[in-house]
Amino acid sequence: MKRILKEPLLHFLLLGAAIFVGYSLVSKHSNVEIGKIVVTAGQVEHLASGFAKTWQRPPTVQEMEGLIRDHVREEVLCREAVALGMDQDDTVIRRRLRQKMEFVSDDIAAQTEPTDAELNAYLQAHPDSFRIERQFTFHQVYLNPEKHGENLARDAAQLLAQLNQVGGKADISALGDSFLLEHTFAAITGSEVTKQFGEEFATKFGELSPGQWQGPIESGYGVHLVFILDRTEGRLPAPADVRDAVRREWDNARRLEANEKFYQNLLKHYTVTIENPATVDKKFAEARR
Repeated sequence: MKRILKEPLLHFLLLGAAIFVGYSLVSKHSNVEIGKIVVTAGQVEHLASGFAKTWQRPPTVQEMEGLIRDHVREEVLCREAVALGMDQDDTVIRRRLRQKMEFVSDDIAAQTEPTDAELNAYLQAHPDSFRIERQFTFHQVYLNPEKHGENLARDAAQLLAQLNQVGGKADISALGDSFLLEHTFAAITGSEVTKQFGEEFATKFGELSPGQWQGPIESGYGVHLVFILDRTEGRLPAPADVRDAVRREWDNARRLEANEKFYQNLLKHYTVTIENPATVDKKFAEARR
C-alpha cells in the first residue's frame, strides 16, 4: 500500500482530477468573484521578498505601497484581458501556460528518490552514455607530402626502419617535418584522436598494436609514423564512480516520463479531431481566391 501511495502515476491522476474539479468550481463562481481582488498576506510577503532580492534591502513603506498598487493594477488588467479573450490564440501565453503545467508534473517527479539498485539498473541499460573511452599514449612523426613529393613512400619506409632500430626511446624531436601538433600524446581518448587527426587516421590508428613503430598512416595533414606506448581499453565505470551523473540522467528520464503520463491523463478528458490535411489545404486555397 505504501508503494502504491508513493507511485507518481497516482499523484498525476489525483492532480488531474483536482485541476478539473477546481476549474469547474471556478467556472461556477466566476460571476460572483469577478469584481473581488484580495491581496493576501502571502502575496505581500512575496512582493517584499522579491524587492529585497533585487535591491539587497527591504522596501520602505512607500515602496511597499507602490508594489501593492502595481500588483493590483496587473491583476485588474490581466482579468480584463482574459475577459476580452486576449489570452486566446496568443502563442507566448499558451507556451507559458504549458510550461507552468509541466512544472507541476516536474515537481511531483522530483519528489521521487532513486535507490542505488534503480541507478545501477539505469547505468546498465544506458552504458554508452557513461562508458569511459579507451585511451592512447603514443609518439608520432610527421612527413609533409609537399616536401617529399614522389619520394614520400620511400622516405617514410626508410624513416620507419630507422625508428624501429631504436624503438620507443627514439629522440623524435628532430625527426620528420615540422608539425603544428605535438610529437607525444598522453592518455588521449579515441574521440580526441579523431578530432585531432581525422576519421581516416583514427580508424587505422585504432587497429594498431602497442610496442613498435608503424605506418605510414594518412591524415588530413599528410602521413604519420606512430608508436603506441600504451592503450587502455574502454570500460563501463563502477556505479559509485558515476553516481551523480547517473542520478542526473535518471532524474531527467523520470521527469520526461512524468510529463508524458501527466499529459496522457489530462488528454483522456478531451476528444481530439484532426481535419484531413487535404481539406485544410482546400480551405486555404479557397480563402485566397
